[in-house]
Amino acid sequence: MALQEWISGRVFRFVHGNNLVYNTCWEDPRLDRQALNLKHTDSVMVITSAGCNAIDYALCNPREVHAVDMNPRQNALLQLKLAAVRSLDYEDYFQMFGHGYLPNVEGIYANKLRGQLSKWSKAYWDRWIKFFDNERRSFYFRGTSGAFARGINVYLTKIAKIRPEITEIVNSKSFEEQQALYNKVRERIWTRTMRFALNRDTTLSMLGVPKAQRRQIDTQYPGGIVKFIEDSMDAVFAKLPIQDNYFWRVYITGHYTPECCPEYLKPENYEALRNGVADKIHIHTDSVQGFLEKHNGTISRFILLDHMDWLSDNYFALLESEWQAIIERAAPETRILWRSGGLKTEFLDGVSVRVDGQMRKLPELLKMHPEISDELHQKDRVHTYGSFYVADLVV
Repeated sequence: MALQEWISGRVFRFVHGNNLVYNTCWEDPRLDRQALNLKHTDSVMVITSAGCNAIDYALCNPREVHAVDMNPRQNALLQLKLAAVRSLDYEDYFQMFGHGYLPNVEGIYANKLRGQLSKWSKAYWDRWIKFFDNERRSFYFRGTSGAFARGINVYLTKIAKIRPEITEIVNSKSFEEQQALYNKVRERIWTRTMRFALNRDTTLSMLGVPKAQRRQIDTQYPGGIVKFIEDSMDAVFAKLPIQDNYFWRVYITGHYTPECCPEYLKPENYEALRNGVADKIHIHTDSVQGFLEKHNGTISRFILLDHMDWLSDNYFALLESEWQAIIERAAPETRILWRSGGLKTEFLDGVSVRVDGQMRKLPELLKMHPEISDELHQKDRVHTYGSFYVADLVV
């Protein structure tokens, strides 16, 4: 166990360093809600990331949601969101997490939010609550993913010089208008400078993309990672409506709007969160395996994001240990979702786990639903993953 924890720590430091990586979730929960088919008896485990989707699942009224992340900064962000929903009026709540800027945030934090946080989160936000104090540089341009978004915006404004056109695309009223505007500026976006920047490991690390995940994309996607990103952007801006795409809006503009924002920021859901839904969320700073080995109950819905890509190369033993913990804590009729940067997750074919005293290959224990996952994947508003998976555990 001590060795596994040490390895987990190495993986965490390699991928995350000492940073808040994600200031917003980059997975579309609208797909997840359809795939998960959540019931009030379900116990959910999700990797925290920025916490947006953990709250989204809680709004579906399962029995409980366990948000698990090895990066305590990500959990500190979720704690801050829950403190804000409990203590701020809606206008300040939306100002803080909708606009990413709250006037007098230091005073509001000290008087209304700080007392609800864990010791670690207090120390973190004591230093970094200033992320919310600048109207021109919102919270969504902070952290490593936010710094990447800010850099892209500088490129669009000062180098490509297409800021007015990008603003028009985001605010377009029809799909046809959106397509026409994007097609007009597409070649000005995809310059040699842009391609060079997106081909660097340093750039990708700001988005939490480790080398193992990059290798999957480079080997599986024709044209490699730059072509993958280019095709993903084409899908987002020329094949899917932008009007409700709050994922890309927030990184282009630095804020959401009341009409285009995550579910947790909508006024009707704010009331539900204040009236008990927020209490369904439990936060754990741990690995998936570590949480499951400490957890006394069972889990019926697992949302693993794309983190298995990180373990697929040099940490395969850790991946097997994680799946062993999932098998041992899974409830009857368990459903599992995951994503991958690659087009397929063949590395899972080699995972072996012990069931009833016998070693079994993982694919034997998973009933895949490609018809569901393929249909939903095409509708993904984020469109930055190569593949999406829905599986039932059959043991």
